[in-house]
Amino acid sequence: MSLHPETAATIAAQLGMETTRLERHPVGGGSIARSTLLRAGPKRAFVKTLPAEQAGLVNAERDGLGALDAAGAVRVPAILGHGETDGLAWLALESLELQARSAVADAALGHQLASLHRATGPAFGWHCANYIGRTPQSNRFDEDWCRFFRDQRLAPQIDLLRRRHPEACGDPDAALKSWERQAGGHRPATALLHGDLWSGNAAALAADEPVIFDPAVHYGDRECDLAMAALFGGFSEAFFRAYVSAWPLPDGWQKRRPWYQLYHVLNHANLFGGSYVGQVRQELDRLQGLG
Repeated sequence: MSLHPETAATIAAQLGMETTRLERHPVGGGSIARSTLLRAGPKRAFVKTLPAEQAGLVNAERDGLGALDAAGAVRVPAILGHGETDGLAWLALESLELQARSAVADAALGHQLASLHRATGPAFGWHCANYIGRTPQSNRFDEDWCRFFRDQRLAPQIDLLRRRHPEACGDPDAALKSWERQAGGHRPATALLHGDLWSGNAAALAADEPVIFDPAVHYGDRECDLAMAALFGGFSEAFFRAYVSAWPLPDGWQKRRPWYQLYHVLNHANLFGGSYVGQVRQELDRLQGLG
């Protein structure tokens, strides 16, 4: 379902587009916002809309894309405009001709991601809270990575899941203590992260130029982006080889990776339920015995 013609015309006018010959084309694939391609002659805009009461989601996306763009390491869609119209919060982005990533594009993305991660912040966290999918994500600054990931990533997701599926969480305190044993001495750089780097949030443009989008940015351990990239597949070995050639991972990354992936599995269990709930229980049982 595309935008109402009057709403689309109002947004297009704010973007400097000709409204008398405006075309509206719904775009599928998104699970949170409704997406519409607006076209007027040579001008195009990819517009994401949500009910105004959910404006925080598109505002967080705008903030994250702006941060990634400012880092200058990886291509992201340009922000064309944003606002609220007819009860909808909207974000207009550059319309890009996306295509599947080749091994060449993946290798380029690996190098570029390493460059992105060299942009560092004052501490772990971000200047505001944002979202991982639809789930709120706390980002209070903390200089201790182990504590940040425990208190602002694992614990909130576990608490949320316990309210919905208490049988899934076993002994969360034991799991969190196991995380502390694994990562208590880990001192990573405060790297700028995409934050939600699964394969659906990365594509390629012409000439194998990588592009990333739909971020959940914050300063964190750079291993987190690589862990998410490995969780659901979709990235070639060229991506991981290129990253490591640009910036090798420190000792112990193999032991930390399951914890970073657990965060996203917990979030999927909270968002979608189903088999993810059982996967969480299995992984918590496994991880709480480690360390």
